[in-house]
Amino acid sequence: MSTTSIQEEVLEKTAKLCRERNVLIPTFRQLRDPSLAPAAVRARLKKVGLNALDPANLFRITWKNDVKTGLFGGVNFLELPRALTGIDARVIGLVGKHFPTGAHKVGAAFGCLVPRLVSGEFDPTSQKAVWPSTGNYCRGGAFDSALLGCAAVAILPEGMSKERFSWLRSIGAEVIATPGTESNVKEIYDKCHEIERTRKDCVIFNQFAEFGNPSWHYHVTAAAIEEVFSGLKGKGLRLAGYVSATGSAGTIAAGDYLRTKHPQVRVAASEALQCPTLLQNGFGEHRIEGIGDKHIPWVHNVRNTDMVVAVDDEDCMRVLRLLNEPAGLKALAGAGLTQDELAGLSLLGISGIANAIAAIKLAKHYELGSRDVVFTVFTDSVEMYRSRLSELTEARGKYSAMQAGCDLDRRLHGAAADNLRELSFRDRKALHNLKYFTWVEQQGKSSEDLRRLWDPEFWEETFAQAPASDKLIEQFNRRTGLA
Repeated sequence: MSTTSIQEEVLEKTAKLCRERNVLIPTFRQLRDPSLAPAAVRARLKKVGLNALDPANLFRITWKNDVKTGLFGGVNFLELPRALTGIDARVIGLVGKHFPTGAHKVGAAFGCLVPRLVSGEFDPTSQKAVWPSTGNYCRGGAFDSALLGCAAVAILPEGMSKERFSWLRSIGAEVIATPGTESNVKEIYDKCHEIERTRKDCVIFNQFAEFGNPSWHYHVTAAAIEEVFSGLKGKGLRLAGYVSATGSAGTIAAGDYLRTKHPQVRVAASEALQCPTLLQNGFGEHRIEGIGDKHIPWVHNVRNTDMVVAVDDEDCMRVLRLLNEPAGLKALAGAGLTQDELAGLSLLGISGIANAIAAIKLAKHYELGSRDVVFTVFTDSVEMYRSRLSELTEARGKYSAMQAGCDLDRRLHGAAADNLRELSFRDRKALHNLKYFTWVEQQGKSSEDLRRLWDPEFWEETFAQAPASDKLIEQFNRRTGLA
């Protein structure tokens, strides 16, 4: 049987499954602009909760969910007040909390799964989707799988927050806990290899190597940033910086698009100081949940990264308490934050705090002023880390006014332009070459593939494939009879 006939057979089975489940799949264009969603979908969404396992929620994989109406509005973002950051430059983060699952990684998972589903490369009637992650990606993948009628297997380190595990089990995903914590990505890879050898019905959607991950951010996240920037009030504003932690190197790909519109933008990769893989080719353990390390992701276009910024995980844990404990909120009110500004602080999870600190450090390094805007992403919210706050209280005691004042002064206002490096051409090439040891020696990629990743045209071609994916999605929806 030919490959074409096999794919046709799979597509027919998949279409039947989606028809029975009433699954209409949105295009990338509709996720950028959800006002293009069909009227029937919008009417249905009025009766569906944000996290409900209803296929209509596929259309909520967007930065534009309106939590009050249940439909769509402007981009969800939060500008950090200068009384908090201590700098003149404006720091703005896209808010991930208002995605289904409470984190934007559900979008990256969509970008990986859907193109293979609508092309017949993945068969949801006989195959299971495996989502290796340090937390939010496997949650997003499991959620997308549930909506699309796919069985899901989530792989994540055993030391991740309790909230992640309980949620995954609540939606029926198979959960596999690997040894270690945030820094133990190799152990996840090892488990994936074992599954490939022993479970032939499983397909690995490795976010570190799946180009659907950065492609989703290039087309959807970057468009959201551009829309927010265009709507800002102020004369002569400059999009001066974009900061993203490089767990899987998906979110940072928004910087590739932003550079096409704002050539002066500086794209910074942030990571944990305790595991300075990019900064020092180092290793270690850290507590910034949501970012991987000890390797350079295959999908990281390092050539387009201008700076590496390392953030102390202790700063993140202290600021987590500052933004959420009563003593911290009181101290921030005394520093000039309004009640509305205080209410918005819970929208930052631990990696979001790390990104905010990295943005402050970037602004200080480049001596940015009041006309400069630095964008970043607040991946998830404090709702993922209530157990961490309880653990900190148990270990360190009640958070005090004195601690709050010190943390605001030292961890935010006093954040120094240290533990960072502007990348020269040779620096970028050296980081790119580090991929060899993970991906060629361990993960089966070829040296020729690695060389192709250094070519800017490779990335241009990769990111140009979204219209073709949209066409396949539209064809698939017609096949189901639901379009």
